[in-house]
Amino acid sequence: MQIDELYSIYLQHPHIETDTRKISRDCIFFALKGPNFNGNRFVQQALEKGASYCIADENTGIKDERIILVDNALETLQLLAKKHRQSFSIPFIAITGSNGKTTSKELVSAVLSSTYCCYTTQGNLNNHIGVPLTLLKIKKDAAIAVIEMGANHLYEIESYCQYAMPTHGLITNCGKAHLEGFGSVENIKKAKGELFDYLKANNGTAFILTQTGYLDNMSKGIKHIITYGAADADYTAIALNNNTSLLQLKITKGISEELIQTQLVGSYNLPNVLAAICIGKTFDVPDKKIKTAIENYAPSNSRSQLIEKNGNKIILDAYNANPSSMSLAIENFAGLTGNKVLIIGSMMELGHAADEEHDKIIELIKKYTWKAVALTGNGFKNFPAHFFHFTNAEETAEWYQKQLFTDCLVLIKGSRSMQMEKLLD
Repeated sequence: MQIDELYSIYLQHPHIETDTRKISRDCIFFALKGPNFNGNRFVQQALEKGASYCIADENTGIKDERIILVDNALETLQLLAKKHRQSFSIPFIAITGSNGKTTSKELVSAVLSSTYCCYTTQGNLNNHIGVPLTLLKIKKDAAIAVIEMGANHLYEIESYCQYAMPTHGLITNCGKAHLEGFGSVENIKKAKGELFDYLKANNGTAFILTQTGYLDNMSKGIKHIITYGAADADYTAIALNNNTSLLQLKITKGISEELIQTQLVGSYNLPNVLAAICIGKTFDVPDKKIKTAIENYAPSNSRSQLIEKNGNKIILDAYNANPSSMSLAIENFAGLTGNKVLIIGSMMELGHAADEEHDKIIELIKKYTWKAVALTGNGFKNFPAHFFHFTNAEETAEWYQKQLFTDCLVLIKGSRSMQMEKLLD
């Protein structure tokens, strides 16, 4: 079956599903495969649950005209997404980066949604499956779209661009994330830079954070550039020291609003907020709406959440961690006033650099004074005797509950797989 024919079917049944546990009547089920699953085995189940069609790439032995056999179900999903993307002439903003891409995406979407019908990546659906699914959820009433792109190896962003076809792009930063897959920071820059390569080749617009020299270099050749940062940019702001955990901005250039009080923790979120301001202004969102949207945005899903519990202020930032984000979080936390309890989990996907990067984090921690430090996971091996160390989050949680901390600031951070949020169960 040709993509044009499949697209006609999709227009009649515009709900796509890849998980038989979430099948709804009249959807199209794509039987995707992975290391630990094979959707082809669930085609019959999908039909029984009400799927209108099933896209399979293996002979299931089931004779049913609702089963469409293709060479590769994933590639077909991506081609279908590209076909749908080509039906729009609206701005498509792609956001990638090592740290802060999800927060930036959420802030940008909040600002744009104040004025436009904006479709965006839901949650963290930013991979080779999530990006096409996001595209296929965009409806004809869309005025603008924001697409988050994650990657853990070279040429991944390049492939996303082929079917997302962004008109605008933002790279938050290039830090030490997914080193196991990329191999080096230089490869990380190359991988993230694939977005700028696409914009350069297709007369797109790039939003550039000025504090990083490497983004200036990576964006050379792009004709349309809009800048943001602490200084020397089209849109500038500084973080105010207001003796609280929450970020407050003083706008110094770009919009008429002087102060913006966010619900985000840490000055390291300043570039993410500025990106939202920059993009909002680019698309003529009124200044007051930009301010209101940013101030009303509350992080969730363990991303820089500020929680007050048992007389303590807890920063829960346990959705992800890498050497770059961990260092920023610790340094920001160390700058706060109060009795500080630092609870961190191991960082994953670092490959051969794992021991070195965990040792660097320990050396950073040792520079500051803490009420208590608790380390979780096998990543940490060389640490002072007065640091607590536990194998997993459950053990750390048991220790934490016994301490009966009060009137303390607590930072909880670690890679997703460490499940550090269990400390608050």
